[in-house]
Amino acid sequence: MTSGPLIEAVGVSKTFRGGGLFRRGRPVHAVRGVDLAIPRGAAVGVVGESGSGKSTLGRLLLGLTPPSEGRILFEGRPIAGVSRAEWRRLRRHLQIVFQDPFGSLDPRRRVGAQIADGLAIHGLVPAAERAARVDALLRQVGLEPAHARRFPHEFSGGQRQRIGIARALAVQPAFLVADEPVSALDVSIQAQILTLLDELRARLGLTLLLISHDLHVVRHLCDRVVVMYLGRVMEEGPVRAVFEAPAHPYTRALLSATPRLDPARRTRRILLSGEPPSPSDPPSGCVFRKRCLHARADCAETVPPLAPHGPARRVACINEHALG
Repeated sequence: MTSGPLIEAVGVSKTFRGGGLFRRGRPVHAVRGVDLAIPRGAAVGVVGESGSGKSTLGRLLLGLTPPSEGRILFEGRPIAGVSRAEWRRLRRHLQIVFQDPFGSLDPRRRVGAQIADGLAIHGLVPAAERAARVDALLRQVGLEPAHARRFPHEFSGGQRQRIGIARALAVQPAFLVADEPVSALDVSIQAQILTLLDELRARLGLTLLLISHDLHVVRHLCDRVVVMYLGRVMEEGPVRAVFEAPAHPYTRALLSATPRLDPARRTRRILLSGEPPSPSDPPSGCVFRKRCLHARADCAETVPPLAPHGPARRVACINEHALG
């Protein structure tokens, strides 16, 4: 175990090559030049509009997608190019809870068998003890041991997501990515699943990356927040600092669109012009410049570095007058 970050992205980019069988399309720049260090035990939220690269970043950190450039480090060591045996060990520590609780489970298999898969693959529990371990995992996520004998179609969406969480936790991971874990659920169920994730993180000492379009969720569950736009990180820092005093113009626009119950703390809505550019044809310089109210001529020429901005905070903007 190292004293540095649990997981780290160093200059990570991901480009997908477009096109079909007989034609070559334009490359899609999903993630571009991301540097991110996630401390052990932290809860980090990743926010941004659709197409900002949030889910791709999560998959890169898990090793599910190889980067086009840069490195992913787990406990200080690269995860690329390791032996099959070493990758199996790493795979146990890197787990995901998917967005779709209906599509993430095999409809032909009982849920107990699906939860037990990881235990068998990684040899964590003897075969004679797996049923008891599955029962304990079901209780841990608020379900009953008898549910192990049922099939996925017999459960509600919220219950299926609890099963997905139990399956991810079965192998005792160190790092868990929750990719929009409640967006497919009824509003009445969302708070229950988020509370469960928060309780499990505290109890088990998990390091959590929460991908969400809901800024309220990130504010209440996370220690730090990463704001992405068109594959780049615009702002990163402690949740309270970023939400109370957003520095980047894009962060301010996102937060201004979030409803607030306290009338005294409501802010003027910042309307961004147009739609986000295509990741296959990003603007030169600052990717946000075509929608930024503070854009200058040099914003088209310079890619703004993610530079320090106050304690434990970074912002990507070369226009000091635009920063909050």
